[in-house]
Amino acid sequence: MALRNRRGPQAAALLAIVCIIGLAAAGCGSSTPAASKPTGTVNVAYASSLQYLNEKMVSPAFTKATGYKFSGFGASSGDLESDIASGEIHPNVFESVGGDNITPLFPKFTKWYVQYAGTSMVVAYNPNGKYASQFKAIADGSKPLVDLFTLLQTPGLRLGRTDPASDPQGRDFIYMLELAQSYYHLPSDTVTNILGGPTGSTTSSQIYAESALDSTLQSGQLDASSAFITQAIELHLAYIKLPPAINLGSFALASTYQNASVTYTSSGASVTKHGSPQVIDITIIGKPTPAALAFVKYTLSKAGLAEYKTGGFTLLSPTSTGSGIPSSIKL
Repeated sequence: MALRNRRGPQAAALLAIVCIIGLAAAGCGSSTPAASKPTGTVNVAYASSLQYLNEKMVSPAFTKATGYKFSGFGASSGDLESDIASGEIHPNVFESVGGDNITPLFPKFTKWYVQYAGTSMVVAYNPNGKYASQFKAIADGSKPLVDLFTLLQTPGLRLGRTDPASDPQGRDFIYMLELAQSYYHLPSDTVTNILGGPTGSTTSSQIYAESALDSTLQSGQLDASSAFITQAIELHLAYIKLPPAINLGSFALASTYQNASVTYTSSGASVTKHGSPQVIDITIIGKPTPAALAFVKYTLSKAGLAEYKTGGFTLLSPTSTGSGIPSSIKL
């Protein structure tokens, strides 16, 4: 009996402790539900030059920070614009190189975009190719940079670039060559000799899909290619850095870049575009979903922008164009 009397108070005390713990952890009968974790996936259409950054860096960090999942697909900004407009794809978010691939979607699909990062042009090269020693000498300063534009005219040199009619990088490479021709006082046929034909041609054998250009260079099928410096850094490509006067990376030289232009045919109409500093822009397509809002907010956050900086981008103060940007997106 003495033993049973001693166990009674102990059992009661134990029960009280269990209830207290239960109240703290589960409400012990409270009707207040536990906060649920965010669910859903953001579908992002992005310029192919952002593939490594989005898939390897942003995606896991975004999911860890917010709980939302990420699903992305890359292509040239112009192709993505066309696919969105035609209804072929239905992304929640669109990331483009240049706002001129977003404004054609006004006002049906979106009415705004935010620019937040910048990049610049370089010439990437195959470090094991036939001309590797010559490219390397220019890259390390052993030879003057102007020699690059003579080297690119070498018969048999395999040069890769993207379609100027659909991809900003394709136009940027041509703008860069035009600016270099003027800046270095090169012969008037330098650009067309390097391109192997008219600047606005979309059928050149040099043209590759943006999503395949880097891998084609890395496989040894090309001697050199156009690239953004961010791609070169992220993919560990050998590359030649270009001066601000021609690399489309300086906002102070915007008026100079305007002097370069490309005219091409699109849907039977002649289109002329001019050079400009290269920026990354983001917008939400259609009705904002919680996951889409979370992704844009994360991208523009201190943590998100830090990932762009690590990837070689120049950070810009986020600036909106258009109207109707959701109030929850703080700039």
